[in-house]
Amino acid sequence: MLEPQPLASFFKHYEMKKLSIVLLASLITMGCGRFSNKDEKQANEQRIVCLAKQYNEIIFALGAEENLVAVDLSSTYPPEIKELPTVGYHRALSTEGILSTKPTIIIHDNNVGPEQVMQQMEKLEIPMKVFDAPGNDIPSTKDLITEMGAYFGKEEKAVAINAKIDKEMALAMENLKDYPSRPKVVIIHYGRASNIYLTMTSGSNAGKMIEWAGGEMAIDGERGMMQLSAEIIAKSNPDVILLTDFGYDRLNGMQEVKNLPGVSTTKAAQNNRIFRVEEHDMVYFGPRTGEIVMNLQELIHKNEGL
Repeated sequence: MLEPQPLASFFKHYEMKKLSIVLLASLITMGCGRFSNKDEKQANEQRIVCLAKQYNEIIFALGAEENLVAVDLSSTYPPEIKELPTVGYHRALSTEGILSTKPTIIIHDNNVGPEQVMQQMEKLEIPMKVFDAPGNDIPSTKDLITEMGAYFGKEEKAVAINAKIDKEMALAMENLKDYPSRPKVVIIHYGRASNIYLTMTSGSNAGKMIEWAGGEMAIDGERGMMQLSAEIIAKSNPDVILLTDFGYDRLNGMQEVKNLPGVSTTKAAQNNRIFRVEEHDMVYFGPRTGEIVMNLQELIHKNEGL
């Protein structure tokens, strides 16, 4: 037969048990609090998929790329952007490709498709963001940089980028006095297929940059790009031909470029004034536009008078 515990011993055992319960409850609460904080942190972390090459260059220039998890295939500047996964060409996206990146927001410039993919993103209630400024000339590009700077909390950096654009564009305009001639320029984009050339026109962003560089586009057109035959390229007889990197790099050296149908008879080929340019430098305006214009000035006026 067990003897009854003294009253003091009973209360001591009770207090220890109560303390254990309190400590256990505290540990549980602390544990819940830790995991709640983690969940809250994950909920606040953005996973940005950006489907616009102009936007992406600005994001990197602002130093706001930390939460960028994927981009479209045409976004190729700056070089480090190539380390990010791609979700396809911006006009040929797939639902699976986008969802595999687990985006919390999709940023695009309305030049995306196919439509059914974007509708699926809306049905899944994935937030979308399109900036208001069109970015299709220097003033609205600066507005776009300001708008994006405010969105990402990089206002001071946006001011610095816009100041750089102003300074470099002013210098480019000042340089024009050193380039009195206006060479005729043809820009061939993406090489050729069956002797049909995808060519940038005077109505393109590249056309504006060539004008600022002191040149003249040899191909007119309201559309930014046109498919042209070798005969039309030959007839335009440009002083300078610029070939974008994708097409240029597929060919085996300058001699093969010069022998292309429609190119070989031009003044540009005869005077060795055919040059390689980066596609992403020619198709949109951004933080480096003034710098690009000055580079084009040197390029299109190179070997003049030959």
